[in-house]
Amino acid sequence: MKDDVSLVVALAITVFLILGSGLTLIGTIGLVRLSTFYKRLHMLSLSTSWGAGSILIASFLYSTFVDHHFVFHEFLLMIFLFVTIPVASMLVSQAAAYRHYLENKLEKPLALLSCQAEEQISTSNEISCDKSQSDF
Repeated sequence: MKDDVSLVVALAITVFLILGSGLTLIGTIGLVRLSTFYKRLHMLSLSTSWGAGSILIASFLYSTFVDHHFVFHEFLLMIFLFVTIPVASMLVSQAAAYRHYLENKLEKPLALLSCQAEEQISTSNEISCDKSQSDF
């Protein structure tokens, strides 16, 4: 039954697999070669989400056109990946910015820049900001 796959479908599956593998490889090389934490995090989050998305598209095409059954879990995986990877990388970058701020490597952390907080920091290292914004 798997011999009757059209050339177009086989090429599409191959292209998405090669694209996803290449993007994942680029992200891994960027993780090793880039100099700063933020560049590494940016490269890794982009390549992971797009690489995994391309591989999931290839899996969806294979399941639909070769095995002749529709699978819904690839769509759920894509939604899960495209929601959690950017959120997780944003939270990790904010934690790193706050850590660098406490080590006096940055002038202000990102939350202070966004809420235009006071210039003074209390002795307990708590960030004071206007009352509508909470500490991060």
